[in-house]
Amino acid sequence: MPAQFDHERLKVYQEALRFVVWASPIIEDLPGKLAAKDQLDRASTSVVLNLAEGNGKRSHPDRCRYFDIARGSGVECAACLDVLVARNKLAPELARDGKAILLEVVSMTAGLIARFSGEVHEERASYDAAESHDQLGEKA
Repeated sequence: MPAQFDHERLKVYQEALRFVVWASPIIEDLPGKLAAKDQLDRASTSVVLNLAEGNGKRSHPDRCRYFDIARGSGVECAACLDVLVARNKLAPELARDGKAILLEVVSMTAGLIARFSGEVHEERASYDAAESHDQLGEKA
């Protein structure tokens, strides 16, 4: 099926969907009472939805806000996997596989945030001795 929306062409979006697919059987196999089960389901969905919505925003601050939420949800997914391992509900090796996908998603999302954040950086100042004297009104 050809991509119809801009966000569908984003590699980070595709990787976030890959994590959702990866996590689905794990979520389904977990006991219903586990808070980490529900949290993993909601956070993994949040990554995908916020990437899509953020990419659809025209203003850079709006984009960054949604991308930042997506990044935070990705980190939250990694923490859910840690909790599941700590409670012996998930094998550490399996958690590492999921966290590898999440690391890519979080890194790429951080790149999008940096790209659209509009941070202002000063130009590197020249500390040439002659320029320093000229700026002080002295001749070199």
